[in-house]
Amino acid sequence: MFNTITHSQIYVLDQDEALDFYVGKLGLEVSADVDMGFMRWLTVNVPGDDRHILLEKPGPPAMSEETAQQVRELVSKGAMGGHLIFSTDDCRKTYETLLARGVEFTQEPIEQPYGIDCGLRDPFGNSIRFTQPKA
Repeated sequence: MFNTITHSQIYVLDQDEALDFYVGKLGLEVSADVDMGFMRWLTVNVPGDDRHILLEKPGPPAMSEETAQQVRELVSKGAMGGHLIFSTDDCRKTYETLLARGVEFTQEPIEQPYGIDCGLRDPFGNSIRFTQPKA
């Protein structure tokens, strides 16, 4: 059966803007940037991790242009439900670093039963959280 998840996907409206955010602000690295002709295969990952996030622009070949337009409208409203959850050794320090880089947060670091976490959204409305698990 399965061994691991290698790729996850979220929709973005502009892949260059997504690169600026995920690499420039969050500190992820580009793992693939391939022009496949019919689409741009753009993935990022946490440095040293082999799990990749496909930053996919809605459109062919996965969907018709009509469907892609509907998906773009939902993405722009933050209604697509894309979620990423990262772990960190120091939630408050990571928060301060990202805040200094201009990242806008939806929730400051807060104590939870499972550790300390906080929340933000990417420029396209996808929900991102990062957690410092309880020892």
